[in-house]
Amino acid sequence: MAASSFEWPWEYNFPPFFTLQPNLDTREKQLQSWCSLILSYQKHIKSHTLDVVEMQTSSLFYNKSIERKLSLESIYLILDRLEKKGHIEWLDKSKKQCYLMWRTPQEWGNTIYKWAKEAGLVNTVCTFYELTDGDDTAGQEFHGLEPDLLVKALKVLESQGKAEIIEMDESRGVKFF
Repeated sequence: MAASSFEWPWEYNFPPFFTLQPNLDTREKQLQSWCSLILSYQKHIKSHTLDVVEMQTSSLFYNKSIERKLSLESIYLILDRLEKKGHIEWLDKSKKQCYLMWRTPQEWGNTIYKWAKEAGLVNTVCTFYELTDGDDTAGQEFHGLEPDLLVKALKVLESQGKAEIIEMDESRGVKFF
């Protein structure tokens, strides 16, 4: 989906939103709004990765219509908060790229397991391809989920005794319990 069809919250067109506020209560609300905006935006564009350098100039952090841009320092402050909430996992030590999960692996695991139960797939093996690219999951939110994030979600289910990841010849699958 195009970013242009995304419905921006009212704060996005409010110039002070792009400047870290000095009042702690106001700043807290501002940071919560930014976290929510980032997760909603990533969900809208169905992206699970974020490159901080590229995103600095994207419409997410730069509102051209009001000529306001969020500072790199503020972006990292928001991303650190998202990391503490389990929505970010850095892909490099320099913190330039990350998985930005609008759902945590726990939430993805719950969503996938709920679907598997409703589809009658308990005690059945599904390939990773069937889960993320198959016709049966076309309408599901996890359809198209990146392989690494899928594995994280399925490992959560494994730890709960609800699934087991299976290695099959040249592909991988999961058995739901």
